[in-house]
Order: sequence, then C-alpha cells, then structure tokens
Amino acid sequence: MVLAAGLGTRLRPITDHLPKPLVEVAGRTILDRVLDALDDAAVARCIVNTHYLAPMIAAHLAGRTAPGAELSHEDELLDTGGGVARALASLGAAPFFVINADILWSDGPGGAALARLAADFDAQTMDALLLLVPRQRAVGYDGPGDFTSDDRGRLRRRGGAATAPYVFTGLQILHPRLFGDCPDGAFSLNILYDRAIASGRLSGLKHTGRWFHIGTQAGLELASAALGAGPEIPRP
Repeated sequence: MVLAAGLGTRLRPITDHLPKPLVEVAGRTILDRVLDALDDAAVARCIVNTHYLAPMIAAHLAGRTAPGAELSHEDELLDTGGGVARALASLGAAPFFVINADILWSDGPGGAALARLAADFDAQTMDALLLLVPRQRAVGYDGPGDFTSDDRGRLRRRGGAATAPYVFTGLQILHPRLFGDCPDGAFSLNILYDRAIASGRLSGLKHTGRWFHIGTQAGLELASAALGAGPEIPRP
C-alpha cells in the first residue's frame, strides 16, 4: 500500500495546487519513484489511498501499468492507520508493504531496501518490521529521532530521552493481524506500533543507503540535488 492521501501542508506553496506525491524530484515524481521501487521488487499490485486533489493522482496513475494501482479514496482523511485498515480487504491475508508517498530513498550495500525488508520479515516473531535510518544520515531531517533498538532488532520509543539513534523511514512490512481490534475511523499507525512494542513484536531493519525527508522546500532541494547527480533510468 502507498499512502498518498496527505495534505502536504509543510511544502506549501508548492502543494497549494499539487498533491505532494506528484511533486517532482530530479525530473520524476515522488509517487513514481516509490512505484518504481515496488515494480523493481516484483510487486504486481498496490493500493494507493487518496484524498487531497485526488483526481490529479488518479489521472497520473492512469498512465502506469506496473505495478497495477487500485485507488482507495477517503472522503475524510483516515490518517495512516485508518487508511490502511480501510484497504485491508483488498490487501489480503499475507504481510504487505506500506510506504509513504512523500519520502525518497536510495539503496545501499546489501541490496534493495524492499528486498531486504522482505527477507528479514519473520511472521512468527513480528507483527511489523520498520525500515530505520541512523539519525545522522537522514538527509533533510532535524528531529530528535524515533526509536532505539536492542541487539535482536526489537524497537522501543525514544521516550523521555533527548534523542534516539534511529528515524523511521516510512517503509515497512505489516502483518494483517496487527489490525485486530483496531480503532474505527481515523487513527495513526503509531497506536498499533505501541501495541506491538508492548508484545515485543515491533522490529526494525537498518537502512544502508540514503534517505531523504521531504518535509520542507529545503529538504526537497537537497533530495533533488542528490538524486539528480547521476543518470536517470527511463521508467514507464
């Protein structure tokens, strides 16, 4: 699932008339770059949720065939958790990727990030596996960090500490059982992460490449400069 319903308020005025997933970075939209990565990971079908300027996203996706995209429109924003919960019937009974459509990354040593997530996910011991990046390597990010990790990769919140070593990248694999007895309507995935932490079933995988936080125009410019440094690979 690709989360593309947000308002993108921090990127105004660019997003006054353009949904954030359709903002271009080095000549290609953020949404297309996310879908390219899913296609490279042999994902044949995805769900894309929409809300803000949804017809623009629908029109853009009409020109893509791989992966096949099904829209899940939200008349009212359901937040990250509510958006995924609404699409569960279409996502099926197996673990699935969930990716924010407003972040970008490049793969590093050890292989593609999505392939590494799939290889590391253990349905016997995990309800969710989050891709994390060390805070010092999060381009365009100036926050305190999100998680700590033990030697088995199990996660804990930063809590009362001033900083945490890892930032959640917006890439993850979730098991449908994580949504058992979830709230109705709009809610954040953070509620379900906290439940998984309490049961020792929220794990993290360290990203080995670059990750770009496109929360502001300055972050967008950093990502554009970095991703525009090499040759563009033609995509559908």
